[in-house]
Amino acid sequence: MTAVVWAPAQPARGCPIEPLSRRELEVLELIAEGQSNAGIARRLYLSARTVEAVCSRIFIKLDLPPSEDVNRRVLAALVLLRGEHDPHT
Repeated sequence: MTAVVWAPAQPARGCPIEPLSRRELEVLELIAEGQSNAGIARRLYLSARTVEAVCSRIFIKLDLPPSEDVNRRVLAALVLLRGEHDPHT
């Protein structure tokens, strides 16, 4: 099952994901679809290590430090899905 959140677009000015690169947005959208790092790597023809690095950059740019209490992937996906990203810009 493949769910498409939306095609990558430029984020709205001032939104938390504005500093993300196009590749980082692509990976974040796949995270929001529930893809694992291995799944993202296969879809984007990247190595697992590259996906890990991109995820790390996403978490840094979204100010999501490591925590035993929360899942950063879920929090990052929520930033995207809560409308803090304007796909029509």
